[in-house]
Amino acid sequence: MKGMPSHLVWAAGRIATAVALVVVPFGYAITGVHQDVWMGVGCGLAIGLGVGLRGGAKGGPWTGILIGAMVGIATALIAGLIPGNGVGIIVPPVLALAVGLIDGLRGSSLSRYRDVSRETFIVSVLLAVGLLPLVDAPADLRFTLAPLACMPWIALIAGLLSHRREGWRDARPPLLLVLSAAATFALLLFLMVSEWMALGRIELGREVPGALVLRFVSLNILRVVGVTAAAFLLGRAALTWLQPRLRVYGNLTDYLREMWVPIGGFAVGYLTVIVLFAGFYGMLERFSPGAFADAGAGITDWLSFSFFTALAQDYATVTPASGGARALVGVHLILSAGWVVVLFAAVMTSIGPKLDRIARRHAEEES
Repeated sequence: MKGMPSHLVWAAGRIATAVALVVVPFGYAITGVHQDVWMGVGCGLAIGLGVGLRGGAKGGPWTGILIGAMVGIATALIAGLIPGNGVGIIVPPVLALAVGLIDGLRGSSLSRYRDVSRETFIVSVLLAVGLLPLVDAPADLRFTLAPLACMPWIALIAGLLSHRREGWRDARPPLLLVLSAAATFALLLFLMVSEWMALGRIELGREVPGALVLRFVSLNILRVVGVTAAAFLLGRAALTWLQPRLRVYGNLTDYLREMWVPIGGFAVGYLTVIVLFAGFYGMLERFSPGAFADAGAGITDWLSFSFFTALAQDYATVTPASGGARALVGVHLILSAGWVVVLFAAVMTSIGPKLDRIARRHAEEES
């Protein structure tokens, strides 16, 4: 990282941490296969860092986190829910989804086949980097070629699905893109058919009939094209719908900066009440044994009981048994609720004008 600007290092760290925190638990909630989980993490990190550090309309750490997390979750979901799928089956929908997510961003510049091809190539390179965790031997490097092999025909499909959109400039796709897409798509189908016929010879002990091969090819063409097109449209629609609704979270930083001190003051006061009553509960039980049913002997039990009481929740192992204990719990509840109401009123009175100024500034920026 030597020579890399510190703000980029900080942004990369935020993106990587956030994406990993989302994708890793989600992946392991689906499957216990480490390879599937780390495939999702690798693809999510690569796309998230690539988008988040590029800058411009399609950049920014929050954008990188959002798109990286969605790509990582989709990869882990496909790999985990459908065991046995190879990289060649997983990559097309994931690549199409990533391109669709980027196309759905506000300010997206994908208005020509050339723009779509360039963006698809960049995303395919990022996905190839994300698949590096799967490489255990030199022969596994073929996994990283799958996104690049899928790039031309996915770019063509994305362009065909976008040419009726407002602002699209090209009337027809370039001949070179069409030929490249046809060649790489034919190669993908050839590999599928070869593998299927080889499995037939091994399992059936004979050649697979040509009619079955033709049916297999037709079904796979429809499936691959349909899934890829659906993934692209889903990604574009998701980001188009989500981005304006998530923009409000970007404005929270300004509000939280003004509210940080009052929030800290509230937390200190609330914790003080909890600690204070934990001592009262322990002292009452010490001098009046049996005031609490199933009471423990340690301060940890009293802190836990006091914490749940402040939240007006029952604590599983300790309950007030005597009149004095119930009265003490009642006083604690009244003080906790009163603290919330009083401090909230004080905070809103003191920082209300500042929040109004922030709201007016954001309204002026969006208009």
